[in-house]
Amino acid sequence: MNKQAKINPPKSETDGPKILVINPNSTSTMTDKIAKFVDSHKASGTFVETLNPSNSPPSIEGHYDGAMSLPGLLEKIKWGEKNDFDGFVVACFDDTGIDACREIATGPVVGICEASLHMASMIAHNFSIVTTLPRSIPIIEDLVSKYGMEKYCRKVRSANIEVLALENDETRAQNNLLIEIKSAIEEDRCEAIILGCAGMTDLTHWLSKEAGIPVVDGVVSALKIVEALIGAGLKTSKVGGYSTPIPKDY
Repeated sequence: MNKQAKINPPKSETDGPKILVINPNSTSTMTDKIAKFVDSHKASGTFVETLNPSNSPPSIEGHYDGAMSLPGLLEKIKWGEKNDFDGFVVACFDDTGIDACREIATGPVVGICEASLHMASMIAHNFSIVTTLPRSIPIIEDLVSKYGMEKYCRKVRSANIEVLALENDETRAQNNLLIEIKSAIEEDRCEAIILGCAGMTDLTHWLSKEAGIPVVDGVVSALKIVEALIGAGLKTSKVGGYSTPIPKDY
């Protein structure tokens, strides 16, 4: 299902920024979960639309799924540009297609991995990341290196759960997550935990309470950074790496 529940208001009818949050997979129940959490954390006056493409995998678990999700993701960025959105959040912890999105977006585009790494580094000396399946660990380790955050990241861990288990096997998923977080605290001596999947967003407060240390969610982290960038009047640079794509026939 192409999740697009709200009526998109004209720019003139909004008091604050318009932000488009895109879940790159096609699982609408996960999009609903993300939307609910985003709506409860957005600033007063901010309009947020949360949606997903219909022509993408139901979950993104590896490089292939990420590649297959790109056409739908880029379509939504283009839709957001046409409808006067000021900024974008890509709600996949692999930061899927971020560079390509930035080439076609006017406003800031922020991925939830990059956002959460920076947020966590400002409230703790170090952190560990807990993601879903072991196959996601190398992808996230590469992102940690790309963003220059190795000195903060103690370890990238897997709770050994499928992404869709967060939707259809909640008890097992929550138990596995909590066990892995407690292991990270004991073994890594980390001061904060980052949740390595957008589908974990609704567990943030519960896990923080159970863990006794800050648990950082990437979706809200990205939302708040986009709000700040828009508030500062900053847009994506169109000189060099994020220049608008050269028109071509495909």
